[in-house]
Amino acid sequence: MRKLTVAFCALLTSSAVVYAEDPAAPPSGNAEAGKEKAAVCVSCHGQGGNSTNPMWPKLAGQHAEYLAAQLRAFKVDDRAEPSMTPMAKPLSEQDMLDLAAYFASQEGTVGTVAVEDFVTQGQKIYRGGNKESGVPACSACHGPAGKGNGPAGYPALSGQHTAYVKKQLENYKSGSRGKTGNPGIMYDIAKKMSAEEIEAVANYVQGLH
Repeated sequence: MRKLTVAFCALLTSSAVVYAEDPAAPPSGNAEAGKEKAAVCVSCHGQGGNSTNPMWPKLAGQHAEYLAAQLRAFKVDDRAEPSMTPMAKPLSEQDMLDLAAYFASQEGTVGTVAVEDFVTQGQKIYRGGNKESGVPACSACHGPAGKGNGPAGYPALSGQHTAYVKKQLENYKSGSRGKTGNPGIMYDIAKKMSAEEIEAVANYVQGLH
């Protein structure tokens, strides 16, 4: 009888621990499930999230937290994009977490600088900013190699298409990018950047690794 009582108590204790831990555990995505759900994403974002169209972003290797946040933004119309909004609308929270986990698990490709003339200027701004205009170094948040501080909401930029980066900086500059992520910081920074600086940074990022 004593053995049965001990075993029963142990079972209760074990169950209580599991129950106590589950509610505290942050929701997570399943990369394998995300792979199946990502089949429809291939036409724009390429196999494994390595887009070949310069206007569509590369998703491979991007931080899962950032990807999920952007899908939520598209879903609630915070971030406007005609091609993405209808894709995000039917997604559940778990769908978004799974897709984010899958693309984050993929290896991103790095291209070459689009226009060599912008290398020096782009590198200078990315690594040191522009003290005269108050533009901070991009590397402070996105990292020296462009890997980004994902948990803090700063995306990886390494190898991202020049055209896409340029468009997003222009959207921040105009104030049309939405409120998700770190818009306050990026709006302030982009507004201080000249068209040439945006062009230079966008070109530099494409070959950054």
